[in-house]
Amino acid sequence: MENEYCLTAYFLDEPVSELRSLAEEKWHIIGPSLPAGEKQQRLVTLYRPLRDRVAEIVRRGNRPVSIAGDCCTSIGVSAGLQKAGLKPTLIWLDAHGDFNTWETTPSGFLGGMPLAMLVGRGDQTMVNGTGLSPIPEEKVILTDARDLDPGEREAVEGSAIQHLPRVEALLEMELPAGPLYVHFDCDVLNPQEVPAMNYPAPGGPSVETLRHVFGRLAQTGRVVAVSLSSWAPELDQDGQSQAVCMELLNVLAG
Repeated sequence: MENEYCLTAYFLDEPVSELRSLAEEKWHIIGPSLPAGEKQQRLVTLYRPLRDRVAEIVRRGNRPVSIAGDCCTSIGVSAGLQKAGLKPTLIWLDAHGDFNTWETTPSGFLGGMPLAMLVGRGDQTMVNGTGLSPIPEEKVILTDARDLDPGEREAVEGSAIQHLPRVEALLEMELPAGPLYVHFDCDVLNPQEVPAMNYPAPGGPSVETLRHVFGRLAQTGRVVAVSLSSWAPELDQDGQSQAVCMELLNVLAG
């Protein structure tokens, strides 16, 4: 299985030029012209070509590797996997739960909602707009999520999602059968080692720990898709965070 990279150089619906510089010769660039108007409709326009590209990659027998500035692009990746006939278990690594809805969010930040949207909770504008059928909660493993808002924590605890507070648990547990889709938000890492993050949360796994976890996942041979929500390029003056996160992505993608 070969990797095919998709780069969506956006933070939600705002272009991030520094991410664009990551692109290598054979990478697919996702960057349609976005219409004026409501943010979620603009994002649907962005995620539909990502969905279609992911589906094409899977049908070729290859692995889509998506890189973007936020976690909402996972909606486009998930829709593409479904379009190609895959319904993998989703393993979500993040310092945050991304499980807020408009009813629980204290900030109103759309980037704190995509996992809830993926399982059919809260606003379904982007889910419906990409043709995604919600993922069953029991097909989701959320790990770390050390920084949860109060209402979000209650929602996670009351859900059928498997929440692993320790990323190391992925080294010890029996992984679910079948294909795996791994979503990696770089802020899951300890910010003392990888500091260039928009929303750093104290604590978290070390780079070495995550390297071992990703090595184990890769060795299963069942990772059919990977997505990465990036560091904050404008804060990464020495390039350290980019180098670490891309090296870990390479471990995960084999």
